[in-house]
Amino acid sequence: MKVAVIGDGGWGTALAMVLDRNGHETTVWGPFPDYLGEICRSGENTNYLPGVPLPSSIRWTADHREAVEGAGLVVLVVPSRFYKPVLEAFRPHIPADALVVSATKGLDERSRERMSTTAERIIGRPVAVLSGPSHAEEVARGIPCAVAIADRDHATAEQIQQLFVNDAFRVYTLDDVVGVELGGALKNVIAIAAGISDGMGFGDNTKAALMTRGIAEITRLGTALGAKPETFYGLSGIGDLMVTCMSRHSRNRGVGERLGKGESLKDIMAGMKMVAEGVWNCQAAKELADSLGVDVPITEQVNAVVHEGKDPRQAMLDLMSRAPRPEREEP
Repeated sequence: MKVAVIGDGGWGTALAMVLDRNGHETTVWGPFPDYLGEICRSGENTNYLPGVPLPSSIRWTADHREAVEGAGLVVLVVPSRFYKPVLEAFRPHIPADALVVSATKGLDERSRERMSTTAERIIGRPVAVLSGPSHAEEVARGIPCAVAIADRDHATAEQIQQLFVNDAFRVYTLDDVVGVELGGALKNVIAIAAGISDGMGFGDNTKAALMTRGIAEITRLGTALGAKPETFYGLSGIGDLMVTCMSRHSRNRGVGERLGKGESLKDIMAGMKMVAEGVWNCQAAKELADSLGVDVPITEQVNAVVHEGKDPRQAMLDLMSRAPRPEREEP
């Protein structure tokens, strides 16, 4: 099949490599023609996936029409902050019969919408969601992983599954689009908390507590937004949370670690080429929870550290000083 990947970052590049390995005619769109020319000349995406040789069969273009012309599958991998304007530019060009998949793990900062909701509103058709524990650096090198594809229509989910699946990239299907997408977005916030814990020199016990209580609040907020609670105990929930909180590849965990060591967010972000979605999305997640009356104490403290300048040690003290409560409360 002819496929288009919209987004030339690390994750978009890695997914393009998966699709290319499966024999699909793959084109990647990026916004900067000069940089795409550099990728073609060097055979490497040096800004976003350094050290990984790229197959010459992948095409690169900054032209919207050219990128998606004749595509049977369009994969959206644009950072959440730029997602809406990029999709609006592509709207006239995406083929009417193309399958569309969103693989961006974030929320719209202003509307607090899930990315697939934004995409569906702009292009006027259903959009599937791909998420799960899958660092681009490992996927691009063919290191085995498993992810989830969610679509409200099971047959469509199975069709997309077959396009992606291979012996190093295992894909499971679900119908819970809301849960799969929220798991991928909200875990980034908890990963910042895990990184802050690392930066302050705390141990495995602390991180285990943050991860466990983190999935509890992700589940509370997700189910309040219409997700199935069991989704958060699968690949796109606890699976993605584990890898993002623990991996050296995790940008969100890395930002948190530097915050925990006392660096300012301004200095951290100034030196980053790649996106840490949790920085952008922790406020949106808190606002969503506030609007629904859902308790998300870790998210609240991450937002306070990131956007209000709160001292990380005070944030941890405030978390540990909350009133005692049952681990599971009756509904």
